Amino acid sequence: MPGTDREVKFCFLAQPTDVNFSGKVHGGFVMKWIDQAGYACAVGWSGMNCVTVAVGGIRFVHPICIGDMVTVHCQLIYTGNTSMHFSVDVLARNLTTGVEVLATHCVIVMVATDAAGKPTPVPKWLPTTDDDKALAAYAQKLMELDKNIEQEIARYRDAAHLPHPG
Repeated sequence: MPGTDREVKFCFLAQPTDVNFSGKVHGGFVMKWIDQAGYACAVGWSGMNCVTVAVGGIRFVHPICIGDMVTVHCQLIYTGNTSMHFSVDVLARNLTTGVEVLATHCVIVMVATDAAGKPTPVPKWLPTTDDDKALAAYAQKLMELDKNIEQEIARYRDAAHLPHPG
């Protein structure tokens, strides 16, 4: 039911086909997992098809190795009119030692779309706990930073005489 499911967790083993030549999982695979978790969470919240608009602040802080238990935890932290912001943590646990580390964190923004592919309203999420309020404030701070980045990119494109998207 839309407006009720605000988080998902994917758990699976890192496979030999997921790794690069140094034996660590490709960043592109991790980004795919983030996008899949974001999509599942966004559809679960909105009840609509959704598309990725942005992934911000992604940092690969610890490698994921073959055989690690990977957990992708995606949680709604902010809603706009048609957009949803999700905090995503990717954890890697060595099954032999039991040590679990944060491998990657980011915020993914998804937009709900109607049958014609146009943005459509989503159920509003209102934070109630102190933790939820902190997550919502985090999302709003990132939106402000994103606006500053967009302005800087536009200035660069103007200075370099590059076309603007759209």
